[in-house]
Amino acid sequence: MSVVNFDDSSEWLVVIFDDSIGVISWLLTTFDLCLDMQPMVKVRKQRAKRYLRHVPLEEDKRVRGYRTLPLVWSPAMAYVVGLLATDGCLSSDRRHIILTSRDRQLVEAFLQCLGRPIRWTVGRTRRGKRAYYAQFSDVAFYDWLLSVGLTPRKSLTLGPIAVPDPYLLHLARGLLDGDGSIMVFRHKPTPTEYPNYTYERLWVFFLSASKGHIDWLRDRLRAAVGLDGHVERIVRKKRRDLFRLKYGKRESIILLRALYPDPSVPCLERKRKKWIDYSSRTFGAGGGS
Repeated sequence: MSVVNFDDSSEWLVVIFDDSIGVISWLLTTFDLCLDMQPMVKVRKQRAKRYLRHVPLEEDKRVRGYRTLPLVWSPAMAYVVGLLATDGCLSSDRRHIILTSRDRQLVEAFLQCLGRPIRWTVGRTRRGKRAYYAQFSDVAFYDWLLSVGLTPRKSLTLGPIAVPDPYLLHLARGLLDGDGSIMVFRHKPTPTEYPNYTYERLWVFFLSASKGHIDWLRDRLRAAVGLDGHVERIVRKKRRDLFRLKYGKRESIILLRALYPDPSVPCLERKRKKWIDYSSRTFGAGGGS
């Protein structure tokens, strides 16, 4: 494109050449209009705004399987938050919530607590292990989780969770079922002197890549049930270190009795069974309550 002015007049001639089709076109215009003919600048699209819902979800007939659990703290909600803080994920699209576990029963317990249909998909972990995925879109629940301390990409940044004291143990049970463990094994303290002397040991662990979260959990459990525990650092080669909150036998018994007050609480059954079997052997029937 060329712009030509003849004899300093007020009129300008704009000539446009199109080599692909061999056409020349022209336009007679003024200097002021020529100044407006600037190259177009590519502007990045603004992030799309969230959809403003006009019909409440519970009244929208197009939506099936909506969450029925209210967005307030309760035993079921505290357990759900504990699971999402460990095995869950808040998608960066600001609406999808995902829970991943190798235990199908845990995923089903999660959905049951939320009051959602029991629907999940099967996939593979990075190590090729079979895993179960529950994913759904819930903007209101997503925003509520942000308000209590969960964030996207939380593994290294997870900190305190704003859980009220009455629901702390329900949250801790979710954390234990997600990234914790109950270890029961036979120990030989003096294999050389007394090779036949053994006793059963019990440990409870909470695991996280965020030391701030582990320190917060330790402080809250100390205030709630009077347990100290201790924090171990697990050094991993070419990977981020992990932090483990560990409780010994005496404190584990106190903690597990508080986490499993009755059989009706939502939990990962295989972990609860470890505690029930141990308490039955150690204290007899009903020893776990």
